[in-house]
Amino acid sequence: MAGHSKWANIQHRKGRQDAARSKLFSKLAKEITVAARMGDPDPEKNPRLRLAVKEAKSQSVPKDVIDRAIKKSQGGDAEDYEEIRYEGYAAGGVAVLVEAMTDNRNRTASTVRSTFSKHGGNLGETGSVSFMFDRKGQILYPPEAGDADTVMMAAIEAGAEDCETTEDGHVILCVDTDLNDVSTALEDQLGEATSTKLVWRPQTTTPVDLEGLQKVMKLVEALEDDDDVQNVTTNFEAPDAVLEAYAAE
Repeated sequence: MAGHSKWANIQHRKGRQDAARSKLFSKLAKEITVAARMGDPDPEKNPRLRLAVKEAKSQSVPKDVIDRAIKKSQGGDAEDYEEIRYEGYAAGGVAVLVEAMTDNRNRTASTVRSTFSKHGGNLGETGSVSFMFDRKGQILYPPEAGDADTVMMAAIEAGAEDCETTEDGHVILCVDTDLNDVSTALEDQLGEATSTKLVWRPQTTTPVDLEGLQKVMKLVEALEDDDDVQNVTTNFEAPDAVLEAYAAE
């Protein structure tokens, strides 16, 4: 989402992360299972699995949960998940990307379409929204990792494209296919990141006021509550005062 660092901080203060921790663990475990099934079950030989495990660890997923997810991928009864992306608009014309993993395409499509409609949005065709986003690798570090210049230099040496520093920490961006290599190089200089994953970054943003933000977030939260949905990305942009007002509700 636009306003990444401040928004992440506000989400944390609203307590939604704690309330949804078990659901988050489930989604991360699903990504690990799919990554392991598609390639080698050894993270060192499977870049996608390595990133999935790294992100799970950064979110404090227990080691036994990670190990079970990898083991599950090798079983004959493992679900055959299909990766699907849905695109549409929330109220106010805010673009929305929904990434899902499902063993029943019809069920997921029906649920996602219904959720958009129920919350004043519209589900579009493939390509109707994604052209407004860039696929990037994103690596997050806390403020303690170093000052802006130190982290920027480390990012450049590691092959990253950009580094954004705020009071909440450092956001390092790279070409999506370089994420594994860049994150590994950064670990050698800055230690473990707080998050390492592929994201969609909006090329342009859609401004919202408090009422608009409330409508968008009702849709986002409803989509995220769906077990088939892995990630939801929007292109809304809200002033700090609006974000703070929303956090105070």
